[in-house]
Amino acid sequence: MRNFHKVPVDSPPSWASPFLDADGPRYLQIVGFLERAITTGMLNSGDRLPPQRQLATQFGVDLTTITRSFNEARRRHLIEARGALGTFIAMPKAEFAQRIDLSMNIPPPPAGVDLKSLLRNGISQVMMRSDTDLLMTYHLGGGSEADREAGAKWLEPMLGCVDSARVVSCPGTQAALAALILALTQPGDAILTEPLVYPGLPLAAEQLGRRVEVVAADAHGMRPDALEAACRQHDARLVYLNPTLQNPTAATIPEARRHELLAGAARCNLRIIEDDPYWLFADDPPPPFASLMPNLVYYLSTMSKCLTPGLRTAFLVLPDSRDADGFLTVLRSFSLMSTSLTSALVTQWVHDGSAAQVLAGVKAEAEARQDLAALLLTGRARPSPCRGIHVWQLLPSYWTPNDLAAAAREAGLVVAPSTAFHRGTNPPNAVRISLGGSADRSQLSTALKKLSALLAQPSPARQRILV
Repeated sequence: MRNFHKVPVDSPPSWASPFLDADGPRYLQIVGFLERAITTGMLNSGDRLPPQRQLATQFGVDLTTITRSFNEARRRHLIEARGALGTFIAMPKAEFAQRIDLSMNIPPPPAGVDLKSLLRNGISQVMMRSDTDLLMTYHLGGGSEADREAGAKWLEPMLGCVDSARVVSCPGTQAALAALILALTQPGDAILTEPLVYPGLPLAAEQLGRRVEVVAADAHGMRPDALEAACRQHDARLVYLNPTLQNPTAATIPEARRHELLAGAARCNLRIIEDDPYWLFADDPPPPFASLMPNLVYYLSTMSKCLTPGLRTAFLVLPDSRDADGFLTVLRSFSLMSTSLTSALVTQWVHDGSAAQVLAGVKAEAEARQDLAALLLTGRARPSPCRGIHVWQLLPSYWTPNDLAAAAREAGLVVAPSTAFHRGTNPPNAVRISLGGSADRSQLSTALKKLSALLAQPSPARQRILV
């Protein structure tokens, strides 16, 4: 057991960092210092922390700030109180769950946000402002006028001012994708995609009797020349793109390439589905395709990937408000309406600022988890900012994606191999690691350390001796 009482009372602890105004409340920054120190080994299980009053003096904050820090650190299972002995770094929390899932791409719990209170207050406001009978009855799909206005407001950072008549509220991205495929193509038609694609798109297309055809891509995304060639070859009328922090690679198509792809799509009379769930996480992202050439693009943005999966609401922006009736007719054939209470809560949160508050917390937590992943998987800090909620991890030559996924499963982890996303032959030697599914950074740290240890050793499949 190490004792930190020998540190001069007026000196900051060795594990502390300077406070930054942009990093949120100081009590949460102190918790962050603790988490980083535990992750890097500066603090270990059983280490005793200085008394709260001494820490308050060392950090130059009041005692209340330290007390709040300790309360939050206990909630995250970072520290434990042992009565008169003091406060100690806690032992790692025992994980009784069968596996830690690093395969589900969901946003992390928002840092510094009391989600329970926001839910309680939001639903209370909805109930105060709504007629319960009307709220609980059937509604035509597409959302109310208030829902569409909330969608337009939410999409303003991406698209600027949007006519709410072009906005449709949908019960999630997958339902919207299926409805767009049915509305814009015929059975047997081809839908063009990049070689690596969100698995929900080919699943929906093939279930609906459409073909998915791959268009060659390079480091900047889908190649414009290959797009036009594929359009002619397959007589395609629809292309699917996930251009910003793409799932699974986290790559972003540069603006110049976006203009080239739009020009090619216009020459081929192609329509574009732009699936853009991660734009709000990106640093200085290029303008969406829908803001550059709105008459060609059906723009999708879901709340489930940037706030919380429980908000099964996606906003679709149509090229023209006159397209709404045709789209909604198809959507209602398998999804009559969104859940009224969820839609009303989303609308309330967008208008009262709660959605922006949750987004800020999710982004802060996602950035901290990206830092943690970079440190534990590469042994160094990120060379440049990398946002979003997933990591595309290239593998050493002695691992294949499926072998690593199998070995990870044996170690109690779940990761997504590149084969889950790749269409065609020769998938990249990589896996996608999702950072949001772990309940807290401590659990994520445990999982990433296990994965890092796996990556450092040869695949057991390569070590088998055949006789």
